[in-house]
Amino acid sequence: MNVQPLVTIIIPTYGREEALRDSIADVLNQNYPNFEVLVVDQSPQHKPEVQTYLEEVAAAEKIKWFRLNWASLPGARNYGIRRAAGEIIIFIDDDVKLTPDYISAHLKNYANNPEIGAVAGRVFDRMKLGDSGGELEIEYLPPEAMNPGIAWYHIDLVHTIKPQQVLTARGCNMSFRREIFTKYGLRFDERFRGSAVREESDFCLRLRQTGYKIWYDPEAYLVHLGEETGGCHDISMRSLKYQITFYHNHFLMGLKNLTVSQALRLFARLFDCHVLGRPPCHKSGSPIKILVRGIFYSFGFLKALGTVIQSSWNDGQIYSRLDQIQNSKYPTGRQAYKIQN
Repeated sequence: MNVQPLVTIIIPTYGREEALRDSIADVLNQNYPNFEVLVVDQSPQHKPEVQTYLEEVAAAEKIKWFRLNWASLPGARNYGIRRAAGEIIIFIDDDVKLTPDYISAHLKNYANNPEIGAVAGRVFDRMKLGDSGGELEIEYLPPEAMNPGIAWYHIDLVHTIKPQQVLTARGCNMSFRREIFTKYGLRFDERFRGSAVREESDFCLRLRQTGYKIWYDPEAYLVHLGEETGGCHDISMRSLKYQITFYHNHFLMGLKNLTVSQALRLFARLFDCHVLGRPPCHKSGSPIKILVRGIFYSFGFLKALGTVIQSSWNDGQIYSRLDQIQNSKYPTGRQAYKIQN
């Protein structure tokens, strides 16, 4: 790796305004000298003042601004990867706050250890920190956090304060060596929809099969604002379709990546927490609500099973495939296009 390798920061965005503008401003204020910013924008339209800001920073070549007419978080990530020139690729959300040394904090981990293929940064999640009063601190995650069957209920990248190997990163703060995508051909699975929950977990589980490690560095931190509206979703988080998709994504991750015993543990824990509402989910114990959640759980499993069966003739990378077709027509890559979900 060069002394000051080029770093690409990819920001997928949908329906965000001031938070997006402020996130970009923080990126442009980095003290690291060699980076590019790719904004993959799937918003139908912006407020006039935000539109003007984006046009100005794009015209000044401070960012590369891509306008798309569909909404898919893994699709947006893949779109950015195909246009990234950096040796290290960093993904952040469109509602974060960064310190000026954020890029440097990620980058130092790659220089020190060639076995590290990805860095998971710490996330000062505004909502989760509020729940604990900001007082909880964890030095090292428990052994369960490395077991793919139950890890998702033990991985805490909000309160953990010591560097260590982890099973996965959080999508709002993660980076990868470029060769993860070029040498190994890994891409985010675009069948993870809704809020794309577990899409980064699915990707990280496949990344670990290359032999690379995922390293957690609490110094590579950011503040995640967790805005209630916007975000790179293809359906409303309050819709019935989202509820089914939430379970579909968990089941799909398990069916794709886990052994039978690991998958059974994941599915049982998912039922216990999200259907029955036991801790840490703390959902209503109303029999009617449990029944409704159980129906969503069942439909989600059947839908995921259908997705896996269908993968024998359709890998689901519909946005990437369409992008490749469009890019052959419009080599600049700046044409907007639409695809039905």
